[in-house]
Amino acid sequence: MDSAEYERKIAARFATFDQDGSGYIDREDFSTAAKAVLAEFGTTARSDKGQAVFNGAEAFWQGMAGIADVDGDQRVSREEFVTGAAKRLRDNPQRFAEIARPFLAAVIAVADEDGGGTTPTAAARVMRVLGTPAELAGPVAAALDADGDGRITENEILAAFAAYCGVEAPDA
Repeated sequence: MDSAEYERKIAARFATFDQDGSGYIDREDFSTAAKAVLAEFGTTARSDKGQAVFNGAEAFWQGMAGIADVDGDQRVSREEFVTGAAKRLRDNPQRFAEIARPFLAAVIAVADEDGGGTTPTAAARVMRVLGTPAELAGPVAAALDADGDGRITENEILAAFAAYCGVEAPDA
């Protein structure tokens, strides 16, 4: 991967987290993501599932801030993301996925509308409200169903998230 491709991928990862397009990742971005998911599935914030999504979003933010907010201003700049989070993503994408686990597990519970597991269609809805272009959300969500059983498990989502976040460094 050349330097330009690496920068493009890092910019895409940053944009995924910067929900409001402010140029920073902050607590509000995670709250916005939580609200969007709950609205998409008609889940109230005060319900057990709603509270789990907000608690997971807060835990995810705390994890992100802990690895990337170098100056302690309670927001992660693109530079901090590239030099802090992205390096850690490359070094240990599975660990980063673990930081995201509480949020992802709560979102999976909200998207599991029939109690049988999250379907690729429901996963695509989540991806769209979190900023994935509609033309990509469906195929990407379908690919998450690694075993082809029509349901996406937490482990399948965590593995995919780790792979998505685990951007390889450009060749020297």
